[in-house]
Amino acid sequence: MDVQTIRKRAFATPLLSPAYPIGPYRFLQREYFVISYRTDPEVLRAVVPEPLETTDPVVHYEFIRMPDSTGFGDYTESGQVIPVTYRGRPGNYTHAMFLDDHPPLAGGRELWGFPKKLASPHLSVETDTLLGTLDYGPVRVATGTMGYKHQTIDKAEVQAALANTPNYLLKILPHVDGTARVCELVCFFLKDVDVKGAWTGPAALSLFPHALAPVASLPVLEVIGAKHYVADLTLALGEVVYDYLQA
Repeated sequence: MDVQTIRKRAFATPLLSPAYPIGPYRFLQREYFVISYRTDPEVLRAVVPEPLETTDPVVHYEFIRMPDSTGFGDYTESGQVIPVTYRGRPGNYTHAMFLDDHPPLAGGRELWGFPKKLASPHLSVETDTLLGTLDYGPVRVATGTMGYKHQTIDKAEVQAALANTPNYLLKILPHVDGTARVCELVCFFLKDVDVKGAWTGPAALSLFPHALAPVASLPVLEVIGAKHYVADLTLALGEVVYDYLQA
């Protein structure tokens, strides 16, 4: 295989059988269950990388079902997102993500820098309750519950937040000697968002300590609200907004 062919085909590893296809990546009927809670402000500031800045000591804990996603298949995800500002503009920083499918795990880390690890998240309706769980191996790490569709909320407001909010990631790729070859703050947006429905209800969240899935290190001090919504959307590719190796 000549050099030009390698360059043309080299968008993912392994070269001859990539773990995921070239995008764009479209998601249909993507279902979100997001519980917002207050946490310790000092602990929160310690995990958010500069030049991002924290605002209120709030964390969004997410359970997401993705039954139909281009190239990635059918999978579920769970993790923590932190509201931040960058140069004064509000956005979200993805702090932790856990999922049960290899292609989006590999693609998410390689392309954007999503902090993804393999685990077993689950989102379902149990009688009158929306239930989200995260297990790391046989150990329960998170449990979230909400009264199922107790109250409708404004779809347009949810759609505007999804479409207009910048999302930030810390992308790290090592050199062969183990040092950082890529260390960047990446920004991406969600495109072509179409919210099908949005609801809220009484909610609760429990996080449990685990050495390798430390979601409980951002402790739940007070649950302040929850949202459940379904949307079609496209996950756009990102751009580098800050290069830590050049700073």
